[in-house]
Amino acid sequence: MCRVRQNRDGVLHTLNYGEVSSVAIDPIEKKPLFHFYPATPVFSVGGWGCNFHCLHCQNWEIACVDTLPGSRYLSPEEQVRLAVQERCAGVAWTYNEPTVWYEYTLDCARLARARGLYTVYVTNGFMTPEALDGIGPWLDAWRVDVKGFSDRLYRHLANVRQWRGILEVAARARNRWNMHVEVVTNVIPGWNDDDAQLRGIAEWMVAELGPLTPWHVTRSFPMHRLQDVVATPLETIQRAVDIGRAAGLKFVYSGNVSGRNEDTICYSCGRIAIRRSGYRVEILSLNGSRCAHCGAELNIRGVASIVSSRDEGGPDELRPIEGER
Repeated sequence: MCRVRQNRDGVLHTLNYGEVSSVAIDPIEKKPLFHFYPATPVFSVGGWGCNFHCLHCQNWEIACVDTLPGSRYLSPEEQVRLAVQERCAGVAWTYNEPTVWYEYTLDCARLARARGLYTVYVTNGFMTPEALDGIGPWLDAWRVDVKGFSDRLYRHLANVRQWRGILEVAARARNRWNMHVEVVTNVIPGWNDDDAQLRGIAEWMVAELGPLTPWHVTRSFPMHRLQDVVATPLETIQRAVDIGRAAGLKFVYSGNVSGRNEDTICYSCGRIAIRRSGYRVEILSLNGSRCAHCGAELNIRGVASIVSSRDEGGPDELRPIEGER
């Protein structure tokens, strides 16, 4: 499926170690991660191949390949050196599925952590618990796709059958390894936009990941082998947001939709803690991971403390959090 491993005389070889397709400096919000080191730049690296072949794949040019066209080698040492040189706060393995070059990301994550960088997997989550435990000590964030909540959806959209392991590994990432977890569901008309699947995802998140876990419900557009499916109506995205909130999730965000459900709003006092417009981010009212006004826990990792003094007419005060990388 992934086309990057080969059995030669009974020995399994990896063909893509360090073979890079894409490198960029992104805002962390692009992953999307809204509650993890907000407003920081992240050194983003993609490779080739995937263990899924989703019909609606957005990065099919690098994920669904038979060869490695136009790749170049980037050693783990050089990747981390560049991230530090470009003043990034962390490294993310993204654009294609990071588990298909697991050995490489593991080596990179160890070096990145040693240099004080945070580490992120942007993943479909289709990994064994043993593989997660191998890299778990060196990963800080697990941004996972949950594409739907039915056997039929995963079988027909991604050619995957044992999809419930994705849920188990996501919960393990949070509960065993204390990773920051955020979930993305790309809502596709006629595929996973029914109330049962959306409610199933939201209720699972509340039960296994906790109600403060962010859920990004993103608008889908015709892509790859789903060119005949219309773009997700805005009303459908809002319905998904409403379903998530009704299930008990405190933070449900609209993706690929401008100007809707982008801000982080305290569920207790209603104040805006973080304001977003696209990738423009303004941290307004945080005291560590809590709302600076009422003290409610907002599950935000890796941010300086900002206590707003606008009501008194003075400047905002910025304080680093002691003891947090």
